[in-house]
Amino acid sequence: MELAAHTLKRPNAPWLWRLIATGLSFVLFGLGGLCLRLLVFPLLSLLPGDAATHRRRARQTVSRLFWLFVQFMYRSGVLTYEVEGAERLGRPGQLIIANHPSLIDVVVLIALIRDANCVVKQSLWDNPFTRGPIRAAQYISNNGSAEMLDEAASALQQGQTLIIFPEGTRTTPGQPPQFHRGAAAIALRGARLVTPVVISVTPTTLTKAEPWYRIPSRRFHFQLRVGEDIDPQQFAAQGAAPIASRRLNDHLHRHFIKELALDEPTQA
Repeated sequence: MELAAHTLKRPNAPWLWRLIATGLSFVLFGLGGLCLRLLVFPLLSLLPGDAATHRRRARQTVSRLFWLFVQFMYRSGVLTYEVEGAERLGRPGQLIIANHPSLIDVVVLIALIRDANCVVKQSLWDNPFTRGPIRAAQYISNNGSAEMLDEAASALQQGQTLIIFPEGTRTTPGQPPQFHRGAAAIALRGARLVTPVVISVTPTTLTKAEPWYRIPSRRFHFQLRVGEDIDPQQFAAQGAAPIASRRLNDHLHRHFIKELALDEPTQA
């Protein structure tokens, strides 16, 4: 699978320019979502192929456009980025579990994987700027129902790569991540392997309840580290589903707490 992974740093851009470039990024994202919904995906639907082929085309289109969006933010001086281990993303039946410090976490992850499924907030399904790409790519709505768990487990069993944020929302700055057990339950029911991805953003920005224009004093650095694979069956063998789910969730939580602590000196 083609992956887009680089380590890129560049000189800091002036604050006013970064503010303008950040605003342009939001405008481009919204207009891009509308263009996909009203023009691109209707045209793609006319191409031959079965349902799986149409879904794959939609996901690849979203992935490539997200990659171009990340490049725009980089080249305009909004951010720098560093990706470690991206070549291990995108394998069949892989559940990617990531923490969620910023608004662009899912953008970067989907940009790195050309045919990924993702569990997204229900509100994005009704947002006029995002519902076109989300529905065409057949991402899974996080509506909190048992059907969502079944759909996610089924996608993994079919060999899809699935991205999920166990926190369910962005992390509050200065607070450790709090994982819901749903991701662990999905892993035990359908994943061939679980891969933790640790994301850090320095300085913090685009966090929960923070307006887009409150940009940091310097361009922010987005770092993504792919961790070692976890075999969910090791936890499934430790007891009944509720016990196995709790132990896997605790294991993941400890892993992220430990890895994020490594970034604290650089964020101080």
